[in-house]
Amino acid sequence: MDRSPKNSGRLTKAPPEPREQGESPDREPDPIAPPAHVAGSGTLDRLAETARDYARQAVATNTLKAYARDWAQFTRWCRMRGADPLPPSPELVGLHIADLAAPRGKARALSVASIERRLAGIGWNYAQRGERLDRKDRHIATVLAGIRRRHARPPLQKEALLPEDLRAMLATLPHDLRGLRDRAILLIGFAGGLRRSEIVCLDHGREDTPDSGGWVEILEDGALITLRGKTGWREVEIARGSTDPTCPVHALTQWLHYARIDFGPLFVAVSRNGRKATADRLSDKHVARLVKRCAAEAGLRPELPVEERRRLYSGHSLRAGLASSAEIDERHIQKQLGHASAEMTRRYQRRRDRFRINLTRAAGL
Repeated sequence: MDRSPKNSGRLTKAPPEPREQGESPDREPDPIAPPAHVAGSGTLDRLAETARDYARQAVATNTLKAYARDWAQFTRWCRMRGADPLPPSPELVGLHIADLAAPRGKARALSVASIERRLAGIGWNYAQRGERLDRKDRHIATVLAGIRRRHARPPLQKEALLPEDLRAMLATLPHDLRGLRDRAILLIGFAGGLRRSEIVCLDHGREDTPDSGGWVEILEDGALITLRGKTGWREVEIARGSTDPTCPVHALTQWLHYARIDFGPLFVAVSRNGRKATADRLSDKHVARLVKRCAAEAGLRPELPVEERRRLYSGHSLRAGLASSAEIDERHIQKQLGHASAEMTRRYQRRRDRFRINLTRAAGL
């Protein structure tokens, strides 16, 4: 017998299509648009596009890439177990983070910090799809608390590059255009206490490019960098060094002169023949590879195996090197690094005098 709505004489709701409630877990977040009940117009469409541009700038590009990977890995994990990631399920997310902390088979267990980052990425992706993940739900909060209690370890810190280390690394660089650029990167990164992303985001002038994260001014006494960092806009002062070979300002002016850069990105790729600077901004990964390569060629920490030495150094080694080497008041280092607290600055000081202030004697013991 035909029991379709047409023949039965009454309306019946068709069964939902698979994933109708949340649709595909891999679907893109709904774009920002005018309200559905408002008639469209050219003005509203232009404002919607402007709003979408601002929304894209709300999170750093590298963070967006990391969150996209987190979501892809989570949805793949769900599919492999016959589960649907949409709508949000605290129970499912709790099982996921438990599997990340203690995986079966050959998979590598993630650190607590990596699991917390994964959780932040999953929550962000749910929010972009109009859903809300309750991270305070006991299925997530208690599991995460147990992971922290059982697996938390002190953070692994990269080795700080001290002045003598940096001099040895600079000596390994050639005296061609590529060497001039890399020399300027190492010295500016060290003297400015800059993150690797902050080094490569700089432009020659203010707002030269849409993806600019700051610009540099060469003054008589040094270089003034105006930078958009994690804590907002700030100024970084880099004074001239005592000698030209180790002066960051001299290295920067040499690079700008011979590369003929007077507009656009400050640090760019060099042509294969090494004679011409291109217009392509360097990736922040170049800074990390540069530090690792120069540290290896300079023979730093020769007592360690090669692979361990490679893991020991990164772009952050420049930032930690300044904090560990500058023999000045701590508040000046804190300002240079753009830290909101002195405690964060102390984490970067690898060889500071930890017992300079003796509270035991000050208390009378």
